[in-house]
Amino acid sequence: MAKQKFYVVWVGRKPGVYTSWGDCQAQTSGFEDAKFKSYESRAEAEQAFQGGWKKHWGQGGGASAGASSGKSGFGYPRKKPAAADAHSEEIDYDSISVDVGTNGNPGPVEYKGVDTRTGEVIFAVGPISKGTNNLGEFLAIVHGLAYLKKLGSSKTVYSDSMNALKWVKQKSVSTTLPRDHSTEEIWLMIDRAVKWLQTNTYSNKVLKWQTKEWGEIKADYGRK
Repeated sequence: MAKQKFYVVWVGRKPGVYTSWGDCQAQTSGFEDAKFKSYESRAEAEQAFQGGWKKHWGQGGGASAGASSGKSGFGYPRKKPAAADAHSEEIDYDSISVDVGTNGNPGPVEYKGVDTRTGEVIFAVGPISKGTNNLGEFLAIVHGLAYLKKLGSSKTVYSDSMNALKWVKQKSVSTTLPRDHSTEEIWLMIDRAVKWLQTNTYSNKVLKWQTKEWGEIKADYGRK
């Protein structure tokens, strides 16, 4: 059984002492110049927190070193290498993640948007009688954008569908799904979503979720 570790966050979204790496990461991932370190005991961690980062952070190796308590600090480099690209970016946890669940493709479709940090469901729609995975993803992204615009929020929206992301950018869809009685429900929703994109502006980033690096998107239905 792994020994309990305690994580001190000196500089992050909410400085303090945390008892799990996930909680620590939520406060520091993507936070510029975050400063944090692990310790073997709560007493040691509390003492280090009170002592401040200048005294304790980066000992034995600096921000990019490993997470061994008492041997080295750990964190994120202050600057990314010049060659860094989108695949080395950090997750923006102050965001919404969307995904679709289908039973057959085409088939019944449902989608949801969740808080990327907590996994809390923010909105959920469906099942819609008949559609495709990519159309569901498209609807989920636009739903997320409309929801955030109503709140006046500039949060990022993540999707793992390249096609849906392209359609949002183009403000139109390209699909072989026929328009007939069986697909009337989803086509009405698609037409409304396209019209929303064509008549609204937004400042939110709409980004690809990097599944290979980050694992399944938080909104995943687990039906693969």
